[in-house]
Amino acid sequence: MTVPLRAEAYLAPETLAQLAPFELRARMLVEGLGSGMHASPRQGQAVEFSEHRPYTPGESLRNLDWKVFGRSDKLYLKRYEQETNLDVLILTDASSSMRFGSLGTKAGWGGTDAGRGSGTWTKFDCAAAISVAIAHLCLEQRDRVGLEVYADEVRAMVRRSGAKGQWRSMVQSLATVKVGGTSRPARAIDQVLATTDTRALLFILSDFLHPLEDLQEGLAKARFRGHDVVLVQILDRQEIRFPLEGFRRFEDMEGGSPVDADAEVLREAYLQELARHRADLQRVARAHAYDIIEVDSHASVGPPLAALLSRREAAWRSRRRS
Repeated sequence: MTVPLRAEAYLAPETLAQLAPFELRARMLVEGLGSGMHASPRQGQAVEFSEHRPYTPGESLRNLDWKVFGRSDKLYLKRYEQETNLDVLILTDASSSMRFGSLGTKAGWGGTDAGRGSGTWTKFDCAAAISVAIAHLCLEQRDRVGLEVYADEVRAMVRRSGAKGQWRSMVQSLATVKVGGTSRPARAIDQVLATTDTRALLFILSDFLHPLEDLQEGLAKARFRGHDVVLVQILDRQEIRFPLEGFRRFEDMEGGSPVDADAEVLREAYLQELARHRADLQRVARAHAYDIIEVDSHASVGPPLAALLSRREAAWRSRRRS
């Protein structure tokens, strides 16, 4: 008998508490028509006052500010800034390397294809937890959110929506999708852009342990189309610190030949190469003016997300004051 999936088991209460003080803000102007909280480029359709501008003879008097006229004997029109809904698209890497994990499954976690067989908390489990938290936050603030799970091809897709059942549909996809294959982020981004006719905020969740040329290609296309992007690099603590000792067999989870070697001999070269790769990824993000956060999969997902939201909220408030 199949046990019904409990969607609540994929969102930890402490994560909810850590994200509760924040709102997800877009850097770019969005183009929706809903009643939301993000700045739109369309003027004159909304309810929030933005600024005054001098009246030009021949213009409509509908938005004339008579109070300013009474005080200054000058004619000014009110301009309004439309507050709209944001489209958020979450791209979650389900390639073979995301099956890696060196921590036991977390208590109360609902589980994924990557972690069920091994009984470990994998990088994909961490990515699923982050995806679920972002989706919940977006739906709470009345934004539309969608999901694409990808590897060498799109494995699962939940089209963007703000409907009541959207969150559970996304949880279902993350909980059951098969994890494996190589990572092709450019193909995943192409798929998203083909179905998106408005500016959106894209979250790309991956370990990014692959050549970055493919990712650069996808990010350049997203930038050209005016989308905002956040890269979320998820690494297992064992990958970050490499605490291994003795003679070990190292296996490439995406198809390479295994290597037998002394872990202590490899440690320095490995850590240097990882640092170089992470720095290259940071440069790729900065080249397109995109945000990037690094997540240790052994730690709680709430603090790095909260730090990201805090930075974006502060930037948003600064722009409104300028």
